[in-house]
Amino acid sequence: MATSTAEESVSLKTWIAVGGALIGAFMAVLNIQVTNSSLPDIEGGIGTGGVNGTWISTAYLIGEIIVIPMTDFLSRVFSLRRYLIANTALFLVLSATCGQAHSLSEMIALRGLQGFFGGVLIPLAFTIIVMLLPPSKRAAGFAGFSVTATFAPAIGPTIGGWLTDTYGWQTIFYMNLVPGVVMLSALIYALPRSKPQPHLLRQGDWTGIALMAIGLAAFQTVLDDGNVYDWFGSPLIVRLSLVAAVSLGAFIILELVRKEPLVQLRLFTRRNFAFGTFSNFLVGFALYGSSYLLPQYLAVSQGFDAQQSGEVMAWTGLPQLVLIPFVPFLMRRIDSRLLVGVGLLIFAASCFMNLHMDRDYAAPQLFLPDVIRAMGQAIVMTPLSAIAMVGILPREAGAASGLFNMLRNLGGAIGTAAIETFFTKREQYHSFIINSHVSLLEPATQSRLSSMQQFFMAHGVPDPAEAMHRAVIAVGETIRAQATVMGYSDCFALIGVILVGAAVSIAVLRKGAGGAGGAH
Repeated sequence: MATSTAEESVSLKTWIAVGGALIGAFMAVLNIQVTNSSLPDIEGGIGTGGVNGTWISTAYLIGEIIVIPMTDFLSRVFSLRRYLIANTALFLVLSATCGQAHSLSEMIALRGLQGFFGGVLIPLAFTIIVMLLPPSKRAAGFAGFSVTATFAPAIGPTIGGWLTDTYGWQTIFYMNLVPGVVMLSALIYALPRSKPQPHLLRQGDWTGIALMAIGLAAFQTVLDDGNVYDWFGSPLIVRLSLVAAVSLGAFIILELVRKEPLVQLRLFTRRNFAFGTFSNFLVGFALYGSSYLLPQYLAVSQGFDAQQSGEVMAWTGLPQLVLIPFVPFLMRRIDSRLLVGVGLLIFAASCFMNLHMDRDYAAPQLFLPDVIRAMGQAIVMTPLSAIAMVGILPREAGAASGLFNMLRNLGGAIGTAAIETFFTKREQYHSFIINSHVSLLEPATQSRLSSMQQFFMAHGVPDPAEAMHRAVIAVGETIRAQATVMGYSDCFALIGVILVGAAVSIAVLRKGAGGAGGAH
């Protein structure tokens, strides 16, 4: 018993290393969302806007999604310690220089590099948890990681909106510096040393790296700009889609036939990892999709500014800080698969609660769904990470971490694009249906227009024709507003259905207490 206890004990130095890595993962995920609520202010500050301004977010995502699968290989080449410390330092430098950008091209280049260096922080935090913590302590590490994965996207718009409105948009980049210094100090002190292996560069899968980078960059651009350019109605989107399909198809084939592939796709032959990662992909779809949808609804339908939207979004994040620390305790007593399934269904229920929104559906009505959503998100990520890693050896941790986290982020990118397009189509559909029932020949419509005409004439419009013209415009705006709200309601339904699908996929996982009690 004494030997078992000694084997399972974890030194303070190890916890400091894990804590430092988790700070980095939190900052990297936060920087995906924090600029979204402040985008109009950033666009104004650097003199751009509209379609071009979205590249401020797109560039970061492209850099991040390219580097995550490469992280395992590069951390072995340079050693995990050196690679993580160097990328943390570069991420902080790029954060500071983003706050000094004066043009769109400069901002895009800096954000792309920031994402490339910051993306490393996410999978390496996960890798450090698996490598440094014994199975009985991993649940606590995964709980910390779930804070970075679910709490950071939820709280990002809140922090970004408040900092922008209070101190200016530059501060959303400068805010990384203080926690970044703490992180660097922790990693330099506590992260174990290991030997770099520069000879691996000669064995590197450089063809695979090139195909993956080109394919993911093209695919991410299609996802972010497809709705703007009417998807396959645009020659640009068609060409980029072909580039993505050919490059990623060739990459997958190459990785399956190489003896030393860049990405260990064979890990998907493990049932828990394959279905756990698929569920994680769907969680990313729902998590980032809902984090995009709610601020959009509040801004478009309710006229909320960034800070007001952030205050509403806070209720999808703050309760998680209270609940997540209790999840490892629950994992010791309840099957992790059941916890994940219940969490996903609670998350889904919070979306289904928004099916009957109207024009008066604002912060008070969203409070309860937001709190319930926070409860579901808090329960999901820790046990999902644990059961997906059942059977993964420590030497495979880096490769598994890269795939697991890349696919969650890819799910988020697809989710955001899908929600944006789905909303556009559903808003058009509802507008068509409502308009088909609002005919000028209908007595109800004539009565409504007549009463509104009288209203305008009683409020400073003496000309009956002009008053009727304004009445017709007002009815059109009412129809458009109602169709918009119904479109957002349909989007919440879509996210709910996706989450139910993720819950169903959990049923095929093998039982495992990945991190809850040495069940490995």
